[in-house]
Amino acid sequence: MSQATELEINARALTQDTRPLVLQAKGLVKRYGQVTALDGADFELRAGEIMAVIGDNGAGKSSLIKALSGAIEPDSGEILLDGQAVHFKSPIDARRAGIETVYQDLAVAPAMTIAENLFLGREIRRDNLLGQWFGALDKKRMLKDSIAYMQELKIGIRSMGQAVETLSGGQRQGVAVARAAAFARHVVIMDEPTAALGVKEGNMVLELIRNVRDRGLPVVLISHNMPHVFEIADRIHVARLGRRAAILNPKAITMSDAVAVMTGAMKPEDIPAHWLAN
Repeated sequence: MSQATELEINARALTQDTRPLVLQAKGLVKRYGQVTALDGADFELRAGEIMAVIGDNGAGKSSLIKALSGAIEPDSGEILLDGQAVHFKSPIDARRAGIETVYQDLAVAPAMTIAENLFLGREIRRDNLLGQWFGALDKKRMLKDSIAYMQELKIGIRSMGQAVETLSGGQRQGVAVARAAAFARHVVIMDEPTAALGVKEGNMVLELIRNVRDRGLPVVLISHNMPHVFEIADRIHVARLGRRAAILNPKAITMSDAVAVMTGAMKPEDIPAHWLAN
């Protein structure tokens, strides 16, 4: 069987996907003075998938993700979560709705322990007068839950009591991802999670992303690392000039194909049908 035929078969298999949409954006517009960051951007994320978002600098992918995670408010358009319109005024609103974001800078507290970082800002109080009146924390429960979270995601850590600053880059990323996965109810968004990591630790994080997906949480992955995108993504959202240029099937195209679409070397109307994902 020729490579072209195999790619077309893979493409047809993906187009039969009928999983429900978890997160959608329709016609998002965001302007900063004379600069248009989003120009009618659309987005769809299905249940149980890893959706990669790629694009050149200035393509609008960062603004799209910021809108989905509550970091910015679009000027127009709508965002839907499980089919219901939502309006996020801040990242806290998105978190309350069950959308967790892991940023490239991780936002971990290096001097604090792993368990303390996992519950940072969401500490559990004791279920007694000390907790109700004096805010005493239930450290035993948080430690127990932290161990369970890390084990469920298959993250190997020697002790939950060690400071995050003693961990490797990949392990720190694991803590940030575990925190997001522990509290997300709908979606986990990851912004360049392997950018500052070596090959071994980058592969560890990719496996961690698969584990999050396998727990039932769809993942949005923003990445410039094309080999990682093609290794892990179920579909690829290509952002260009503030809009969605295409949704590509990584099983039906090559990396050079995706780059051609991303850079505008191939226009959306010229993309072969079997490259596209529904």
